[in-house]
Amino acid sequence: MPRHPTPTALAAAALAGLAALAAACGGTRGAAGGGADIVVTTPVLGDVVAEVVGDLATVEVLMPPGADPHAFQPSARQAVALTEADLVVTAGGGLEAGLADAVEAAHDAGVPVFEAVDHVDPLPAGAHEGDDGHALDDGHDHDVDPHVTTDALRMVEVVEALAGAVADEVPGIDRGALAARAAAYVEELRRVDRAMGAEIARIPADRRVLVTDHHVFGYLADRWGFRIVGAVVPSPTTEAAPSARHLDELARAVAEHDVPAIFVEAGRDDRLARTLAEEIGDVEVVELYGETLGEPGSGAATYLDMMRTNASRLADALAPEADGR
Repeated sequence: MPRHPTPTALAAAALAGLAALAAACGGTRGAAGGGADIVVTTPVLGDVVAEVVGDLATVEVLMPPGADPHAFQPSARQAVALTEADLVVTAGGGLEAGLADAVEAAHDAGVPVFEAVDHVDPLPAGAHEGDDGHALDDGHDHDVDPHVTTDALRMVEVVEALAGAVADEVPGIDRGALAARAAAYVEELRRVDRAMGAEIARIPADRRVLVTDHHVFGYLADRWGFRIVGAVVPSPTTEAAPSARHLDELARAVAEHDVPAIFVEAGRDDRLARTLAEEIGDVEVVELYGETLGEPGSGAATYLDMMRTNASRLADALAPEADGR
């Protein structure tokens, strides 16, 4: 996004009002000027950014683990932290719909915004279709699939671009130390990608078929040759509602492809998926992590752990030895 260093008088007045409100709420944490050096929207990206910058800069993550990024709304203090940051890091692509206005306000105030999806070859959101051949309307525009973090190899590109953005935008950053940390984390991402490949190799090509709660694993599927044959909510977000007709068609697709599992986002409402699995019979519901991290001890408290856990759970559910099919 281009910078707009001089906000309009109206925007300035609005930001001043937010600052006063935030001061009443206790202000912001972090570095000079009362704000964090880097403000990150999601826990997944927050963990990645923290690994890249270490103690070279202050990192504030807006969403707690388990938060739905589509619906999360910032507090007044968080809105001010965005406008005072040296850099804002988002997934982009419409993922953080509830934060869109606050991020735009920060951008208009001159804060550089790094959107992860801008630094990869993105998948089109239209690749995921609803009953009528189009993605279901959730009230937001989605030109691309924003869930790039489900592919560790694409995250290599994101991290390399991120390191450049941090070096350019965060004052006083130690560029040499930053470059070394970024290079080390890139190697960790490549190592996790290889480990995922070893796990997923247990799944024959004809069994690499996914049914999910909503369209969140498109990049993972693209990386490892899975076919996504349906989703309980056929949308890139959790905010659309499936029709009875769609659920009937999905049940037929599960039976037709002999799908042994429906994969749902950990911590999300999975009642529809479980009801569907019970109606079909001989189908389990398996939790994966895509849009948020898990709590400590969940096997997904960090991005790297999350990816290892996802690969293991996919293989455990879909490999031939899992169900004898």
